[in-house]
Amino acid sequence: MTQVAITVNGKLRKASVEPRTLLVHFLREHLNLTGTHVGCDTSQCGACTVLVDGRSAKSCTIFAVQADGSSVMTIEGLAPDGQLHPLQESFWAEHGLQCGYCTPGMIMSAVNLLKDNPSPSEQDIRDGISGNFCRCTGYQHIVNAIQSAAQSGAKQGR
Repeated sequence: MTQVAITVNGKLRKASVEPRTLLVHFLREHLNLTGTHVGCDTSQCGACTVLVDGRSAKSCTIFAVQADGSSVMTIEGLAPDGQLHPLQESFWAEHGLQCGYCTPGMIMSAVNLLKDNPSPSEQDIRDGISGNFCRCTGYQHIVNAIQSAAQSGAKQGR
């Protein structure tokens, strides 16, 4: 067992883990943060996307021991005190989800995208979420949601 100390959603979390424990399993099984989904186990779908030190990363490709000392934000960390992030609000308002399985990873990728490019074009958005698969929506409502959030975020200073 190896001791890790990872700041998750602003709170330092310490645990003993087996060196082969993936970050996604650490989040889900050790911390009970089940918003980060395991979709494909091959890093193809993006359902497990979180922010590691402010950058989007597929948590099924990172061992928890590699994240030791890092800051990780999950979908649960986007809504402190129950106030939804503009992306969460926009996904709801623009019907950017159907089954919802891909939604947490999609939103976390979009957070990174809007951080890098607060006014993305439609093609920028499609490129920015290209590592996340959705099998339900056809993507147009997701793109609309991200565009709406970009406009809303600019107004809200986020």
